Amino acid sequence: MERREFVAVAGAIAGQYQTRNAERGTRNRMPEHLFRVPTSDFRVIPSQEPSLPPEVFARRLERARSELKGRGLDLLIATPGTNYEYLAGYNPGRSERLIALLLPVAGPPAIVCPSFEVERIRRHGVITELHGWEEQEDPHALVRDTVHRLSPGSGGGTIALESSTAYQTFLGLRRALPGWKFVDAAPVTERLRVIKSPEEVALLRRAIAITQDAMAATFAQLAVGTTEVAVAHALSREMEQRGAPGGGLVQFGPSSALPHGGPAGPKLERETVVLIDCGCRVGGYTSDITRTIWFGDRPSDEFRRVFNVVHDAQTAAMELGRPGTPGEEMDRAARHVITAAHYGPFFTHRLGHGLGMDGHEPEYLVEGNKTHLEPGMVFTIEPGIYQLGKFGVRIEDDCVMTESGVEVLSQRASKL
Repeated sequence: MERREFVAVAGAIAGQYQTRNAERGTRNRMPEHLFRVPTSDFRVIPSQEPSLPPEVFARRLERARSELKGRGLDLLIATPGTNYEYLAGYNPGRSERLIALLLPVAGPPAIVCPSFEVERIRRHGVITELHGWEEQEDPHALVRDTVHRLSPGSGGGTIALESSTAYQTFLGLRRALPGWKFVDAAPVTERLRVIKSPEEVALLRRAIAITQDAMAATFAQLAVGTTEVAVAHALSREMEQRGAPGGGLVQFGPSSALPHGGPAGPKLERETVVLIDCGCRVGGYTSDITRTIWFGDRPSDEFRRVFNVVHDAQTAAMELGRPGTPGEEMDRAARHVITAAHYGPFFTHRLGHGLGMDGHEPEYLVEGNKTHLEPGMVFTIEPGIYQLGKFGVRIEDDCVMTESGVEVLSQRASKL
């Protein structure tokens, strides 16, 4: 465990490792043209303050009003979560005490929260109108009164309620606002968040750079006898040292054939597969990258073949992607390559998912999703082949759709 084992990279961590030769005990440097150690100058300062300027949130609120108006809705209500944070600049957390953001189709938004939380929420968010309720009071009654202030003269209308709101909260709101109709706010919030602004893409780029640095450092520490849990802890430490919280899945050998396998596999041995799927958060935005390598002297012929098929499938999807391409067509392009290589039954999940404040969000690259991709959409492309009892290979990169096609934000793997 004191001597670092040689790591043969399945192409693509495009060579990020300086390793110690396990047999001779000397330090070797990989050939520069194959293995360049990526470095990042990014250091993230932990903060509860909004990481984006106030004008970004002003634009978001105005777009939200436009979406409400265009859909014939009168008011948006959101409880703490990602959509709340997207609009308010801060997520105070959800508990049994009601906190709610109220955004009318016209006029300024307001927040209803416990009185002792008013100052905390005001300091960290961008919403300036806050109404506090005391512990002995009914918070839903305060929501009712606030709605009447925000929509004077209106005895009712249609409220778009944020999708993840607790059912108990919905029941309380419905009792307090009997003249109002409630509908799912998902069409509004998903449309707001699916197109990323340049500021959002910049935060994602920072998260991706830190993730790749941390992965490279973690792969360089692999040693015979270590466990998946130990490597996962090392990965989280590497991210934390670079200023961003994060972590991910670490899977050895047959464990890598489980797309979402837990850290329960065997200890690491030479001449085996290592898969790491991970990400970190920068300014509230999340990266998601997977790399699969061969730990040992020389990849097996089967591993090399499977890896290259997965790589070709990823390339096919990336090359197909243009503005207007349906999400399902991207999935089909990658699946066609894997099926043609006779591994079709082993590609068991969708091609990819949207990426932003949540690790998984719309749009999803999957059969049946006919939504046309648009410039500004950020998503993963992550084909995989999983052979139970043997090994799995997944290659996942983060991409943004541009006016001319797919731009890969992460550093792609190389074929073997």
